[in-house]
Amino acid sequence: MSKGVFQVPLPINEPVKGYAPGSVERTSLSAMYKKMYNQEPIDVPMYIGSELIRTEEKLPLTSPQEHAKVLGYLNRGTKDHVIQAIDTALAARERWSQLPWEHRAAIFLRAADLLAGPYRDRMNAATMLGQGKNVHQAEIDAACEFIDFLRFNVLYMQQIYNEQPGSQPGMWNRLEYRPLEGFVFAITPFNFTAIAGNLPASAAMMGNVCVWKPADTQVYSAHVIMELFRDAGLPDGVINMITVDGPVAGDVVFSHRDFAGLHFTGSTAVFKHLWKEIGSNLDKYRTYPRIVGETGGKDFIVVHPSANAEEVATAIVRGAFEFQGQKCSAASRSYIPRSLWPAVKEKLISDLKAITVGSPEDFTNFVNAVIDRRSFDKIKGYIEYIKTQSDAEIIAGGTYNDSIGFFVDPTVVVTTNPKFRTMEEEIFGPVVTLYVYEDELWADTLHLVNETSDYALTGAVISKDRYAIDQAMRVLENAAGNFYINDKPTGAVVGQQPFGGARGSGTNDKAGSYLNLLRWVSPRTIKETFVTPAHYTYPWNA
Repeated sequence: MSKGVFQVPLPINEPVKGYAPGSVERTSLSAMYKKMYNQEPIDVPMYIGSELIRTEEKLPLTSPQEHAKVLGYLNRGTKDHVIQAIDTALAARERWSQLPWEHRAAIFLRAADLLAGPYRDRMNAATMLGQGKNVHQAEIDAACEFIDFLRFNVLYMQQIYNEQPGSQPGMWNRLEYRPLEGFVFAITPFNFTAIAGNLPASAAMMGNVCVWKPADTQVYSAHVIMELFRDAGLPDGVINMITVDGPVAGDVVFSHRDFAGLHFTGSTAVFKHLWKEIGSNLDKYRTYPRIVGETGGKDFIVVHPSANAEEVATAIVRGAFEFQGQKCSAASRSYIPRSLWPAVKEKLISDLKAITVGSPEDFTNFVNAVIDRRSFDKIKGYIEYIKTQSDAEIIAGGTYNDSIGFFVDPTVVVTTNPKFRTMEEEIFGPVVTLYVYEDELWADTLHLVNETSDYALTGAVISKDRYAIDQAMRVLENAAGNFYINDKPTGAVVGQQPFGGARGSGTNDKAGSYLNLLRWVSPRTIKETFVTPAHYTYPWNA
């Protein structure tokens, strides 16, 4: 039991290392990358309680930039492993949920410091090797954002617990923030190591127990995450990592009486399917499950005629092509005024000619490989479709090569049709489509931006005209959960820009803020009366 009102260390955002030539961090990370590249393939187990479980069915973990390179193997689990993970989580629930919050906080604060120190190179290198991120994209994700999630969420946990009701004389009102009754199922994507770690950790921090299913293409760094948590002192059974086919896991999880919540990041189609499955099983559950999801995006940059052309081109290049456009927040459609178009086009083409594409081992490469064969083929299909259409033109890129790795060159499409297929559909690759509008149609274009996509994750307006910015904010109020003014629509920072969107982009529960943590508790109101009435009558009964 707690014996004090404790204040957690005040977090600050983890500084991003520069990795400049000759720097200590560059030398250290390069050495770790080479060491992990050259080591024998690792055998990544499932983590269920104290057991490291391996199976007969092993699937190779390959590198996107060199698909013949086997980094290790995951162990494909079965229905029985899902059941075992749930049973193990539920067995751990009582002790974990009753552990004083400051002890839970200390575990994740320790994990943050371990990641900032001895685990940093290993986590970054695993993300570069397994997910194809360059050094900067790995650093801001696998190191800095993950560290920030761990530290800031502890502060948000304390803030939530401190939020208490008022009391009248003769009574004391209190609010308990109980963990959910059951277990939380976390499903995480390949594209952000920080998201993969945060989705189970944020629920666990609030006293819940979790079953975690990472994407197969992220298992290489997921293995490091689990070792980090264990090294930080997370008790066995609190977070259980399984590598089971999605439908197999879903059949067990979503039919279980003690299923209490889904923490999801992935595609809109999968999220909708899971929501329907949960809805069809409501009669089986002990309580209504919490459903939290961040899904897709068709994120925009809308440009006002007052904007600076070089700033516009830079926002497009960074927003669309960092991490090969494999971000839910990536800029994938942009609206350019006719008067600015020649200058924007010139700068875009000039910048893209200077960009190099290749392995993240070479730190000078700005663009790397897309995640796997399925993604490569999907993006290739879009590019080939564009080449056959009369109302769209590729002005840069449009080329690809999968002989060694899954490389797609940054591709810029210009269309005369504002409802062209690639203006509406999420590609999840290094392809951005531009529509050039007439300057006098600024107001109409804003409504076009709002109506074109079913998604509402991120968006940006670039303008020097404050009235135009205000107008864009009002028209696009519901078009983006994260809205950027004079910047690219990517790069949300924990504690600064809580992340999430609505419409087809998710439940907008804002990872990186107290709002997300609130979803993982079930409050109990307690009223204590100090002088208890001894007779039923009131004064008005006299």
